[in-house]
Amino acid sequence: MNATKKGEASFSPEALRDKYRLEREKRLRADGSAQYVDFSGVYADFDKDPYVEPGFTRPAVREKTEVVIVGGGFGGMLAATRLRQAGVDSIRIVEKGGDFGGTWYWNRYPGAACDVESYIYMPLLEETGYIPTEKYAKATEIFAHCQRIGRQFDLYRAALFQTSVAGMDWDDDARRWIVTTDRGDRLAARFVIIAGGVLHKAKLPGIPGIETFKGHSFHTSRWDYAYTGGGPMGGLDRLADKRVGIIGTGATAVQAIPHLGASAKQLYVFQRTPSSIGARNNQPTDEAWVKTLRPGWQHERIVNFSAIVSGRPQEVDLVRDGWTYIFEDDGSARATTPEEAAQQRLLSDFRKMEEIRARVDALVKDPATAEALKPYYYQLCKRPCFHDEYLDTFNRPNVQLVDTEGKGVERITPTGVVVKGKEYPVDCLIYASGFEVSSEYTRRLGFDIRGRGGKSLRDSWAEGASTLHGMHSRGYPNLLMFSTTQSGWAINFVHILDEQAKHAAYIIEQCRERGIETIEATEQAQQQWWEVILGTLARGVGFGGPECTPGYYNNEGAAFGPREIRMAGYAGGTLEFIQILHDWRNSGDLAGLEVTRAAATPNM
Repeated sequence: MNATKKGEASFSPEALRDKYRLEREKRLRADGSAQYVDFSGVYADFDKDPYVEPGFTRPAVREKTEVVIVGGGFGGMLAATRLRQAGVDSIRIVEKGGDFGGTWYWNRYPGAACDVESYIYMPLLEETGYIPTEKYAKATEIFAHCQRIGRQFDLYRAALFQTSVAGMDWDDDARRWIVTTDRGDRLAARFVIIAGGVLHKAKLPGIPGIETFKGHSFHTSRWDYAYTGGGPMGGLDRLADKRVGIIGTGATAVQAIPHLGASAKQLYVFQRTPSSIGARNNQPTDEAWVKTLRPGWQHERIVNFSAIVSGRPQEVDLVRDGWTYIFEDDGSARATTPEEAAQQRLLSDFRKMEEIRARVDALVKDPATAEALKPYYYQLCKRPCFHDEYLDTFNRPNVQLVDTEGKGVERITPTGVVVKGKEYPVDCLIYASGFEVSSEYTRRLGFDIRGRGGKSLRDSWAEGASTLHGMHSRGYPNLLMFSTTQSGWAINFVHILDEQAKHAAYIIEQCRERGIETIEATEQAQQQWWEVILGTLARGVGFGGPECTPGYYNNEGAAFGPREIRMAGYAGGTLEFIQILHDWRNSGDLAGLEVTRAAATPNM
């Protein structure tokens, strides 16, 4: 059967389905997520912070505090802000970086910008009175906004920067968490909020020979401007006589590659799987539009976007960009059966990916290069990218795409990169391999949590996670976790983070008001929550299913066993998950939490 739509060429869904399957099979690997390595051992140099002066020292902090927040990115800042608004003053924030920002502290590579509209992505705009300068703000502006939040909500005096948590142990007698750090701090906290972030732990591809390379190399989250010259806006003048290789063609690489191509003597782009590249169409903020905004505008816009990308059509699309176009009316709402609705969604996906592939042909001059840059998979198998200079970069005579045909780089030598037996000599090698997303939560933390009886969270979750709302886990009193494990997910993930922050602040506020010393999920509540999640997995608005090309959405194509399935998130959509949290708070009874008051009498 051929599918056509006015103004489009015909295509065969059956042929595309076969092509997608073949491309997926090329990329399957037995090691799945284990193909990546973290910044430790021989790779420790990749983890050095290039944005701070060396030799930082400070006296160790030893104190009691109401709340310790792990992480100073958006999640940690939102948690601290919502706690401040709830009247909680005794807070400590432990952050590895040298300032607030999290991902936006580390990601300062040239071209870095948000790929979700800044008016909904950058939090607390109304509270701070700030309007972004453009629809998709650059990293420098987002980082400055993080600092603005830190100043306005008095978070700096609570922060311990350039500090990593070393351990976290529950003291049942004191009913406090003892949090220790690599700087000798000992914080005795009533509550701990772990807001380490989804994009927290940078990763490297486990390519043989990384440690043997004799040239200059770094990860994009530790960009070395001392070597490249220039800054986040480009102008990498020190690369004019350098042969540069970059491994990776995901969201980070798509933004950095145009600047590398404009500056390097020679740029090799090593590609395993091409990204889908839609138009970005960035534009300056319209001052006339700003004058029309009324109180509550940001929340309204955030909810409108989350509804559309959760598959809930809205009368008005306030954001109107590449993301909402993906979810634009696909005909499924008019279907009379679930099977017909699924077929309409599939045909819409094929059509829109045909548009993406046609855009490659329109912009890339060399036919072979264009063909290699075409993504053959369903649109949400990998995070879609949007950029207006990336594809054109491959028309430059100094830029060469090295397509590995799904196999990845073979090995790295002291002088270059080997693909299909051929070595490409480079002076500088850049890893655009992103952050760990699909790895297990306890691995991403970088430290262990020992709850009642000294039991490790890693051991407790050895067969998979058990939580209430993804935030509480039995055996770990007064611990509140922000993650995607058994929790919500969103394309605009800051929406989820702010809801988690409000939820955590409410719980801590209620404990203070009601004289509650500890809260802890009940076994029954955890089991009931897991049954809710299971119910959503079959019907959810999903990303990266088993038919997808390997990527972090689907555990790099590896099979999901019972343990991995229990790490899944709530798949019923962003707004549905948020409504569950709202309804829980509105009930006022702390349902599913076992509480202990000062008299040590459990209360359900």
